Amino acid sequence: MKMFCYQCEETARNEGCTLMGVCGKTDQVANLQDLLIYLLKDLSIYNLKAKELNQGSKEVDKFIMDSLFATITNANFDSEYFMNTIREGLRLRDNIKALVKEDLAEASNWTPESDDDIYNKAQEVGVLTTENEDLRSLRELLIYGIKGIAAYAHHAYVLEKKDDEIMTFMQEGLAATTDDTLSVDELVALVLKCGKMGVNTMSLLDKANTQAYGHPEPTQVNIGVGENPGILISGHDLKDLEELLEQTEGTGVDVYTHSEMLPANSYPAFKKYDHFVGNYGGSWWAQKEEFEKFNGPILMTTNCLVPPKDSYKDRVYTTGVAGFEGVAHIDDRVEGGVKDFSQIIEAAKECSAPQELEEGHIMGGFAHNAVFSVADKVVEAIKNGDIKRFFVMGGCDGRDSDRDYYTNFAKSLPEDTVILTAGCAKYRYNKLDLGDIGGIPRVLDAGQCNDSYSLVLIAQKLAEVFELEDINDLPISYNIAWYEQKAVLVLLALLYLGVRNIYLGPKLPAFLSENVLKVLIEKFNIKANSTVEEDLMEMMG
Repeated sequence: MKMFCYQCEETARNEGCTLMGVCGKTDQVANLQDLLIYLLKDLSIYNLKAKELNQGSKEVDKFIMDSLFATITNANFDSEYFMNTIREGLRLRDNIKALVKEDLAEASNWTPESDDDIYNKAQEVGVLTTENEDLRSLRELLIYGIKGIAAYAHHAYVLEKKDDEIMTFMQEGLAATTDDTLSVDELVALVLKCGKMGVNTMSLLDKANTQAYGHPEPTQVNIGVGENPGILISGHDLKDLEELLEQTEGTGVDVYTHSEMLPANSYPAFKKYDHFVGNYGGSWWAQKEEFEKFNGPILMTTNCLVPPKDSYKDRVYTTGVAGFEGVAHIDDRVEGGVKDFSQIIEAAKECSAPQELEEGHIMGGFAHNAVFSVADKVVEAIKNGDIKRFFVMGGCDGRDSDRDYYTNFAKSLPEDTVILTAGCAKYRYNKLDLGDIGGIPRVLDAGQCNDSYSLVLIAQKLAEVFELEDINDLPISYNIAWYEQKAVLVLLALLYLGVRNIYLGPKLPAFLSENVLKVLIEKFNIKANSTVEEDLMEMMG
């Protein structure tokens, strides 16, 4: 066993990757990520103590947030990045230790003498060092939820929305995973608190996005191509898109979104750019074929990067926490400044226009504000019996062939039902012609995975309108697809809000032990996907 990782849905044999990650990360990168998490726990313990002394470090807060984000599946594959980050983490830990003026017993206080010491330690501190399977399961569930918080908090932070309570909770959660005195019940409570903080973080990011770019509007998004050379932007970071659009204006270079950047087409602030053409391609996992055909540069702003093929690797650029060995990286903006995308723009000018994959339009922009604006029509359709049930089908997409389940599920839904979606799971059905109900599209796309918050607000609004005390009494069923750690956080957020009877697939997480899964089933009646026919019958019933 050269490594062990089971944080994503496609982990080998649904048990764990032990030689290299199915995602493409090497054993060296996997082990360095484990060591970084190990170090972040030490750093959290010291920074929490410093906060008690009113000497907590904002620099440490940001470092922990960004470092957690970098370890999310398909974000960063660069071993040098993690070596440098670990060295920086050790520097920050020593600085904060000097403020605290003591060695805290809960922390490991490990200090390397050489790079070899770092590599050796990286092989010793992985997931399996917690021997008790149930304890390990709960600790990892908490860590993965915190990684999701870090991702969303990072995007809000870039747009100058910050919350000290969120920063502190991430550190409290990491520190708690080192405490052997915590009971199962106490860890379950922390996991649910993680869900609460996830709701708060998604709310913070929603405010950041809408205050900066306006509320998303129902929008017909072009999925064809133009005649100009283009830049394809993928990931999740709207600030990067804003700066790229500003810098490409008037250059003769068009900009296209990809995968989770699709919802950007619905924000009013971006519609003023004539060279913002639309969306190219589909879900993240198809990028090897789609990036090859795009012909121009591709900017990866966050996770959802697949190891690039040599045929287009020289056209891929990363920025932020994303990275891949041998791929050009765009430096972060200095405070008060912007990122410099001139290198990408000049490269694009030398490229041919994208090869057309498809043509037409798809609808987007149905976040909470847009749905609230037509709430009277929705309520009337429910009262009239025109809409019998809503199906929340948010979450992640993935490569496995069994993901066809979600396409077939959408096709099988009765014509008097509506899909509420967010995240890249929508690519399994957002191009189907499912029609509308009295002008209300049968697929209401709220946006990125973090916009699952909109789906919560919509459900809460309906419960309020119909004077229901329990959100579970609404005609809403939850069929959630998961892949990585942000989807884990969305699940924990729903559990915190008291949502029961969630169907989860395409398979249950490998990191949930039998006993932990039993607790989730007993408390929340979580169910694994079976067949379209069986699941649909149960949900409609």
